[in-house]
This record gives sequence, structure tokens and C-alpha cells, in this order.
Amino acid sequence: MKTLASAAEQQLDEAVVVLQFLTLNSLKYLLLGVQKRAWAMPNYRRATVLAIFILTALYLLTSPRSSSPSTSQGLPQGDGTTHPIPTGRPSGTSQQPSRPYPPPRQANSPKYPNQQPMAEPASKNLRDKLQYQFPYDLEAKFPAYIWQTWKYTPASGDFGDSFRAAEASWTEKHPGFIHEVVTDKAAVHLLMYLYASVPEVVEAYNALPLPVLKADFFRYLILLARGGIYTDIDTAAIVSTTDWIPPEVPRSTIGLVVGIEADPDRPDWKDWFSRRIQFCQWTIQAKPGHPVLRDVVATITDDILRMKKKGILKSNKMDKSIVEFTGPAVWTDTIFAYLNNPNYFKMEGKNITWEAFTGMESAKKVGDVVVLPITSFSPGVGQMGAKDPEDPMAFVKHEDMETRKRENPSRETVGQKGMIATEKRIALDLRNGLWHPYNTHCGTPRKEASQPVDVTHPSRKSHD
Repeated sequence: MKTLASAAEQQLDEAVVVLQFLTLNSLKYLLLGVQKRAWAMPNYRRATVLAIFILTALYLLTSPRSSSPSTSQGLPQGDGTTHPIPTGRPSGTSQQPSRPYPPPRQANSPKYPNQQPMAEPASKNLRDKLQYQFPYDLEAKFPAYIWQTWKYTPASGDFGDSFRAAEASWTEKHPGFIHEVVTDKAAVHLLMYLYASVPEVVEAYNALPLPVLKADFFRYLILLARGGIYTDIDTAAIVSTTDWIPPEVPRSTIGLVVGIEADPDRPDWKDWFSRRIQFCQWTIQAKPGHPVLRDVVATITDDILRMKKKGILKSNKMDKSIVEFTGPAVWTDTIFAYLNNPNYFKMEGKNITWEAFTGMESAKKVGDVVVLPITSFSPGVGQMGAKDPEDPMAFVKHEDMETRKRENPSRETVGQKGMIATEKRIALDLRNGLWHPYNTHCGTPRKEASQPVDVTHPSRKSHD
């Protein structure tokens, strides 16, 4: 690689040759003019001036060049080293080899080699966009977040005294966790920030006509984006989430923790519940990006935009009940679909159906999902095998739903004739401690999947 000095010397040599050629030709014409006595004044003067100019230029170019510091500092010298320009800093460092000039062209390389490129994002479907935006890392820790949503924050005088003790229990049982009660108004701005790159999700959330629908959708959205624990405002923590799973079960193999909400052992269960086994969605623990959350968000978003386009996204015109639209029915279906998906699990033995979880008294693990028995999130309901809040497997207490109905009727008002239970059934359900008494049918089983594994939890002496 030639240095700057060697390149300049080569160019100078070429210029000297050119000037010598021009000078010789000028002198030739001058001598010819003298010999022929053609001393016409204009031609003679023109040749003389040209000869003087060329000789002067040749002299200047061939004279020794200056090597003063003012013109050579920072330029590469013949020995291939660079002399730094003084900057006022101590000069205790040794001279470094110079960079070649011009510098060699570097090959193009990505700034973040492990980052997944997203080519043509507009052509990707919603699930691919969500997967790209919120990747799932099974081996990561569960984020130390507790998310709740309500009309007011605990700092407001309108928060409601009936919720204060329950809300405070989550902070008391989880010191060091970030505990946020997100208001309905703040939720809009938070989701606009988290889902700015997936605008159809924000559009869908803002289009929902009822607060109860937004409350349901919010829990899936916040867990997909940030992970942690979502729990309803009227739930009380009995024990810390760190005690929900036995310590011998590695947290690096778990990405989702859910509980049984309903396990009806009555022949007319279809008249009261949406599914034979219904998973709870008032308390969920998850790592961000979990495939179940991604799928339920995409399913609900697609339904919202479909109804909006048809002009039926109104409280009295929707073609789905709340429990099927955003509630525990769609949540339960999504979990079962994931547990039976060969893309995630090695299919062995029988299909995973409600029979795998009925009558549970201890936790069961299927893949990266841990399912807790009905006692864990619904202790004290007095039926379906649920035990008292003092039982070692009781983790969360869901307070009387009648309290929430008095505090905020709009969150529990459905307004769908022919698609919801009667007020008589709702009142009976509330007295019995049940939830979502909707008349729908159980989904059919899917493909075969690996069977659940029991996770025995050590008994606890006290919950204090």
C-alpha cells in the first residue's frame, strides 16, 4: 500500500516530464524562428514569454520541498508512521503505525448480528408481528411486576375502601416487586406506547364498547408485553408468588402459571359454565412473549376488527358473548390449543383434555405451563373440590363479586339478550362464589399430546 508521500512524488515526476517536453518544444520553435530570421514581433514575444514561464515552473517544481513542522504534522512519512497533531495533552504515548490512505473499504456487517431482521413487516400476519415485537425467552426470570387495573389508583379518595386491604396485600407479600394499579385512562396511553409498532392492536383496544371487555383485553396485552403477574383488583394475596411452585421445579422451565376456575361435577354443567374445565383469568403469571398470550391477543384483535368492519361491535349487537369474546372461554380454548400443538410439544399418548385436570389437588406441569388446582385461586367457594383459604394450596382469595358489582356496575353489565345468563342465574352464581355463568358448550378435543406431570407442593403450616 503506497503512502501519501510516495503517491505525491510519483505525480511530481510525471509533471516534470510533461513540463520538460513543453519546454523543449518551445525552445525548438524559438531557434527555428531565429534561423529563418522570422522575427515577427508578436510571435517572438509570445515564444519568449512561454519559455520563461515554463522554465520558472520547472525550477519551482524541481526545487527541494520544505519539511517544516507546520506542513508535515499528522501526515505519513517515509517510515510508515504517523506523527500526531499536538492537542495539548501529555505526549507520553508511543507512535502508532499509520492507517493506509485511502482507508480500505469495510465489508457491510449488521450492527446487531443476533437481531432478527424484519423484512417487509406490512406483509407479516399479526402473530408474526407480535412474535417479533415480544420474543419469548423460556429461561429468563419471571419479571417482578404486579399489574392491576381500576378506575382509580389507591392514592385517590374514590378508590374504594373495600379494595384497599386486598390491593395492599400484594405489596405486602411481594416486597421488591413493582406494583402498578393502572387506571382505565392510563391504560390507553400505556398500550399506545407498548404496541406502537402493532397499531392494529391499539385500534382494536380503543374500539371495544364496554369497560369489561377492555379490562379482559388489558390483562393479556400487559402480560404479553411486560410479563409478571396480573390480578384483579378484588383479589387478595394469601402467599407470595415465589411459593406457588415447589422450589425443586426450575423456574427456567416454566413460562405460564394458571389456575382452575371451574371444575363442575354436576350433570347440567353446560347450563352454567362455558367449558367443562375452565381456566382462571383473574390471576395469571407469565413471562413476556408467551405463545398463549400471543395467540389470545391475536384472536381477540381479529374478532374486534372483524366485528368493527361489519358494524356489529356494539354492546347489543356483538355475535359473541363476553365470556367467549374476551373472557375465560377464549382463554381456556387458547391454553388447550397450545398444550396440543405439535409445534411446541412432542406428541405422545392421549390428547390433553379437561379429563387431565379434573379433580386436581396439586399442581400439574405440561411443557412450560403449570396448572394449579381450584383451591389455589378459588379457595372457600364451597364446591367443585375447592378447599378453605387456610389450605396449603390456597394462594389467592377472590373477594365477593357482589362488591365489585356495587362499586362499578358498568364493568359487569353485559347487555346481550339471548347470549348471557339470566339475572336469577347471575345472583345464584354470585352467592355460590362462581364466575361467568354462561351457557356454552365444551370444545372438542384436539390432537394427541404429552401428558401432564404432577407437581407436589410441600404443605405449609401457616399463611401469616
